[in-house]
Amino acid sequence: MRTFINTILTLCLLQLFAGGDLYAQFGRRIGKAIKKKAEDVVIRKAEEKTEETVEQATDPDTYKDEEEEEEEEEEGESEKGGATRKTAGKKTAGAAAPKSVEMVYAKSDFVPGDEIFFDDDLGNEQMGEFPSQWDLLEGSAEVAEVAGIRCISTEPGGFIAPLMKDMNNYLPDVFTLEFDFWVNDSNGKMDQEYELIFYDGGKRSEFMHLRFANPSNRKGSMRWVYKTPSNETRRGEGAFQINDNSWHHFAVSFNKRAFKAYINGIRIVNVPNMAAPKALALYQSIWGGITPGTTAITHVRLAKGAVPLYDRMMNDGKFITYGITFDVGKSIIRPESMGEINRIVKLMTENPDLKFSVEGHTDSTGSAELNQTLSDGRSKAVVDKLVAMGIAAERLKAAGKGQSSPIADNATDEGRAKNRRVEFVKIN
Repeated sequence: MRTFINTILTLCLLQLFAGGDLYAQFGRRIGKAIKKKAEDVVIRKAEEKTEETVEQATDPDTYKDEEEEEEEEEEGESEKGGATRKTAGKKTAGAAAPKSVEMVYAKSDFVPGDEIFFDDDLGNEQMGEFPSQWDLLEGSAEVAEVAGIRCISTEPGGFIAPLMKDMNNYLPDVFTLEFDFWVNDSNGKMDQEYELIFYDGGKRSEFMHLRFANPSNRKGSMRWVYKTPSNETRRGEGAFQINDNSWHHFAVSFNKRAFKAYINGIRIVNVPNMAAPKALALYQSIWGGITPGTTAITHVRLAKGAVPLYDRMMNDGKFITYGITFDVGKSIIRPESMGEINRIVKLMTENPDLKFSVEGHTDSTGSAELNQTLSDGRSKAVVDKLVAMGIAAERLKAAGKGQSSPIADNATDEGRAKNRRVEFVKIN
């Protein structure tokens, strides 16, 4: 019988009511959080309810039988925003059979934003140093490596925030956030917490907690609290499946008032009317345990968007997508790309006269020859996927561009992330 992992994932939306900015709030915030930990133990009782509801929140076909899963080991590489992710040990929700994972992401309505304004793949960071694109609000943090992946790890109680020119006002009305987070194999001896805090520039405050506790048989429960534009406090809870000792993908979309959160492509939070945030911070902690553990995040990306594909195509004669990603150094399309691919299939189905040149682009990392070969293969892979989904082959043309047509500075992480893209150029 597999042992339980005691894990808590917390997502906080912070709208500060008292005066002062975010930095002045953290001392009081942490003190209250520590006091609240004892009360949070009751969340464990939610496991019985989770047992009944989690199947409704996920696609059961995605997950293999538990006994089979424990006998398997997998080690692979994949790309999110150009960085490498390796998964070692037993298979996880992010490393299940490709067909099943693809089926889950195909049902996901998450679509990444169109304009990247923060991207940190940690590729140029030094191990053991503080990550250069972040600010430290509380505690300590450093660049580390977990399961072969370079990441940001903090000591218990560590708060970090993206380093921006205006730290209290940089989130647009429509944006997406993505990152990967690590779940420990704690054998039920500790609680692990990630907390994402959104706030509006230092005037109002409220927390939204997204948690999973005591994941037994890969099942977790969530709870959250948030503020509406009229300052009303509301709460919710949900359930999802998760595996320990592995990396998982987390995503958020905010569209003026609508807030959604996803784990491994599955939508868990769906809030239709939330006050608009202007900035964010991240908190990581392990508490209540005797076994050493790790909290870690990586591949953090913020993007504006998203403008409807048809509108972009009509205005510019093309559209650029960052929602189609590939395994590192390969032309294998990652499962989380299916949400974007489905949007493109829908666009072309509803507009049967549309024809596109599908053009893959890379950044300047590596040789020009290798990047050209890579983009050729990736362009063809996208065309092949669209044809397999019912789009006539004569409406599509694969055209790899390699690193020849950058749209941003390859000297920065954000610039390289913008250059790694797929363009759909209209053919007349």
